[in-house]
Amino acid sequence: DSSSNSGLFQPERERMFHRGPGLNLTSGRYTAPLAGYYAFSSTLHIVRREPRRKRQGCRGSRLRVLICVQSCCQHNSHLESVSRLESSGDPFTISVTGTLYLQAGQYASVFMDNTAGSPLTVQSGSGFSAVLLGV
Repeated sequence: DSSSNSGLFQPERERMFHRGPGLNLTSGRYTAPLAGYYAFSSTLHIVRREPRRKRQGCRGSRLRVLICVQSCCQHNSHLESVSRLESSGDPFTISVTGTLYLQAGQYASVFMDNTAGSPLTVQSGSGFSAVLLGV
């Protein structure tokens, strides 16, 4: 019966789908329904809202994107990707992917650490996913 499969993939917005109860779109958190190893991935499309000021050097202009467990972005409880920011205002993409172990009820979410000195905007088409690999 095909009706028993309806609702597995639920469109939240145009071209966006999620499956399963773990993702909370309001909080941006994925809560693990079961203890186990999860494959996480996030791809962010980012644009600088204003060009960098002239007196700012390129030293230290970097962006870290992290996927953290329980908002703890230290030790072995996170995934991380670091990108150097160019001075142009062109859009760019940064991705982070990896495996984390979560206990049932723990959550993971995406964080950005921006040292660029100018505001950044995450554009539509960015994504965050989690898949249970095994217990």
